[in-house]
Formats: sequence, structure tokens, C-alpha cells
Amino acid sequence: MTRELRDAPQFYLTSPSPCPYLPQREERKVFTHLVGRRATALNDTLTQSGFRRSQTIAYRPACENCRACVSVRVKVAEFTPSRNLRRVLSANSDLLASVVRTEPTSEQYSLFRGYLDARHGDGGMADMTVLDYSMMIEDSHVESRLIEYRLSNPAENNPLIGVCLTDFLADGLSMVYSFYEPDAESRSLGTFIILDHIERARRLGLPHVYLGYWVEGSKKMAYKARFLPQERLGMDGWQRVD
Repeated sequence: MTRELRDAPQFYLTSPSPCPYLPQREERKVFTHLVGRRATALNDTLTQSGFRRSQTIAYRPACENCRACVSVRVKVAEFTPSRNLRRVLSANSDLLASVVRTEPTSEQYSLFRGYLDARHGDGGMADMTVLDYSMMIEDSHVESRLIEYRLSNPAENNPLIGVCLTDFLADGLSMVYSFYEPDAESRSLGTFIILDHIERARRLGLPHVYLGYWVEGSKKMAYKARFLPQERLGMDGWQRVD
């Protein structure tokens, strides 16, 4: 009994801060630490309950007067890409993808820095240094990998144009954070990386790809509604959306 109490996760609540998704609102989060021998199993359970991971922290929104942030997961076995999504797959058929260990490189950080400067220059991650990036990638007690996407161009050493930090869960893949070449807009790389994860999960026999939070009314999060069928976590559990 004493051991069970000591190993049980402790949850904490943050102070209110400005909401990054909806104007004139504040957010609060409940969080716990993912450390030790139970970290992997706890990450599985919490992800299925709507939590997200950031390094050794699992968190979810706990806003007093708002429920706009909704956890979303794609139903892999039933997913069929639309015509527009098939075009994205075709546009990126020349890419090489590989799963690598969570070991940060200068090539990754250069891509990450360019992505932040172009897409999220005023966001909370804008000031991340190479050390911060290394911590984001390495500081984990759960089963994680990096998936790298490279142009098939041996003459230029197959340049890196996309990366996703991914957790491998018992019931799916959780896309923790992705970044990519911001100037390759015609490729829709963010969309392609999701499509690639869905196919990877299918090959692994995993039923879900976790996309994080969909926020109704937020343009930044609207793209997640394209991947159907999906399930969204509500007061009565996961509910299917077609």
C-alpha cells in the first residue's frame, strides 16, 4: 500500500495565463510528471484520457469556463484520404522517411529554428535555443522516436525538410511536435506528416493517431478536422465524428 501511494502520480494546477488559441480568454492546465519506471504506462493512460506530453510533463486544459480544447484521434483502420489528401501524398512521393533515435542534430535545429521564425515568431516557443531544443527531444522517460523526412536528392545529401517527435503508445502514435521547411508550401508538409503517421500506424496494427487538441474557432487548429473518421473526447468519452 505504501509503495502504491508513493508511485501514484501527483497532479497540479497552473495559474491562469493568456490563451494561445482564442482571444480574450485565459487558460489553466492540470499536469503531472512522467518519470520513473511507470512513465510509459502512465503516458499511455493519460493520452487516452486527453493529456498531451511535453518532455517529462503530461498536461491537459483545465479552464474554468471553457471547454473549447478537444482531444482528437484518427481512426486508422477506417481512414481513407480524400481527393485533396491524395494530391498531398502524390506531391510528396519523392520524400524519404526514416525513424531515428531521439538524438538532436544541428541539421534538425536549423530546420526547427527556420520553422519557428517563419510560422510562430510570436509564440511561446519563439526564443528556444539549441539547448531548449535538445531538452525537448531528449528529456523523456517514455517510448519516443523522431521521424525524419528528406528530399530524395543524393547530390545534396538528401536534405532534411521535415521532422516529427512521436510517442509510440500501446494503442497508437501520438504526434508530440512536428516542424518542417516553411518555404515548401506547395507540398503541405504538415498534412503529409499526419498522413504518413496514419499509414505507419496502419502497418503497425495500431488503431489511433493522436493529433492533440482541436479548438473550435481557432484557425490554427482547423486542419485537424480534415482527417475523418476521427474521435473527439467529450464528457461522455470518445465520440465518433465522420
